[in-house]
Amino acid sequence: MLPNRKTHSFEWLVRFVAEKEGSLFVKFVDIFVPDSMLLFCMNLLDRRISPKVINITIHEIDKYVPSKVRSSLIEASNRYIPDTAASSRKVSTIVAGVGKYIPDRIVPEESLDNWSYLKIKFHIPTLLSRRQSYSSRK
Repeated sequence: MLPNRKTHSFEWLVRFVAEKEGSLFVKFVDIFVPDSMLLFCMNLLDRRISPKVINITIHEIDKYVPSKVRSSLIEASNRYIPDTAASSRKVSTIVAGVGKYIPDRIVPEESLDNWSYLKIKFHIPTLLSRRQSYSSRK
């Protein structure tokens, strides 16, 4: 079956806009975000936001966001984020700093390959100490 021409042109448009917007975002972050602000934000996320809040957020995402939506977000991120974003030290730090809190258990089965590729592309570490239990909150 031949691909629909409108779908092909729409995908080209989305890819073009993502490339331009992503490049502008990367340039903006590289130029205007100082290293001290980046360090402050990463420390704020790591030290000031409690693990309980992170666990509740992960649980709510797992509970309310359908697997198909999570899968399509991962696929779109893999497909449309430009390589200039991955080559930027500051943008990779931001993505890795947030992405390390995403446990592999909430990634849908069909997106595990795309998620592994994103983890490699942005150097996202895996946190081994993240608990899966949510039953402590009652």
